[in-house]
Amino acid sequence: MIAIGLEGSANKLGVGVILHPPKGGTALILANIRHTFVSPPGEGFLPKDTAKHHRAWVIRLVKQALIEAKVSVDDVHCICYTKGPGMGAPLQSVAVAARMLSLLWDKELVAVNHCVGHIEMGREITGAQNPVVLYVSGGNTQVIAYASQRYRIFGEALDIAIGNCLDRFARTLHISNDPAPGYNIEQMAKSGKHLLDLPYTVKGMDCSFSGILASIDLLAAKLERESSGWRDEITGEVITREDLCFSLQETMFAMLVEITERAMAHVGSNQVLIVGGVGCNERLQEMMGMMANDRGGSVFATDERFCIDNGIMIAHAGLLAYRTGFATALDDSTCTQRFRTDEVLVKWRD
Repeated sequence: MIAIGLEGSANKLGVGVILHPPKGGTALILANIRHTFVSPPGEGFLPKDTAKHHRAWVIRLVKQALIEAKVSVDDVHCICYTKGPGMGAPLQSVAVAARMLSLLWDKELVAVNHCVGHIEMGREITGAQNPVVLYVSGGNTQVIAYASQRYRIFGEALDIAIGNCLDRFARTLHISNDPAPGYNIEQMAKSGKHLLDLPYTVKGMDCSFSGILASIDLLAAKLERESSGWRDEITGEVITREDLCFSLQETMFAMLVEITERAMAHVGSNQVLIVGGVGCNERLQEMMGMMANDRGGSVFATDERFCIDNGIMIAHAGLLAYRTGFATALDDSTCTQRFRTDEVLVKWRD
């Protein structure tokens, strides 16, 4: 079976084509194309502008994906699209495109939960069997484990997602949004060496990032005010923008490692799967790996092709559901900004 997937829940527009062999086995990625709406430094991406970008690019990406995959419309069994969660206007643009293709090609629609798409693609690429999942992105921060055909949320951010915190601090420092603000913060953090004191807010299995963002913004303002240079009270060395990025990452990632380890102990798992855009961060992978190694476990992660929002994960998760008999009627092919990970019945797993 072959499916085409459309993803557009935020500023990434992705189109993917995937093949599931008839007798099972490893899925074949036939095409995985993405185009990103990049806003100017110091600015975020507005829903209306992002939606306009998606409408302008979706058809050409679909055509390009079919050419790259070397398949025709007749070969495609279903059209999968992101139902949510995400930003309303971009989601709606992609849902309209999916409905148009469904009617034009006479193919069934499959609405996909964005979060489940990340998880299933991560499992497929890494081969992780039954891991605790750390899902970290611009819109979500969740610690998840599978039980009784649901992806159960054990802990999550109580306010803003970790990716949103990173993006907003990048705006404070007027860091470029190309290729991504979080990636640019990661590169700057590699040159940082002073760990500044920031709020560490873990409440049971949940965490909070709004306080740490407010605190790091105050430190950034202090750094800008100190014309002669803000120096470390102990070493006397100058505090830099890189130190701010380093401190922000180290503190937030430590919080994530703590709640993930607690989930591993609770469910008795020795595997961690990191998915979502922030999952590309090599320092997060390194810190999680140190924790897992101490427990005799292992960490699974993917590169930017699959961590960052993409169409192939929607195609894969949608085709898994389609093979169990699931399809979305045209009248029900809506989108929603709120769509919890644990709302999805995962019929394709035991």
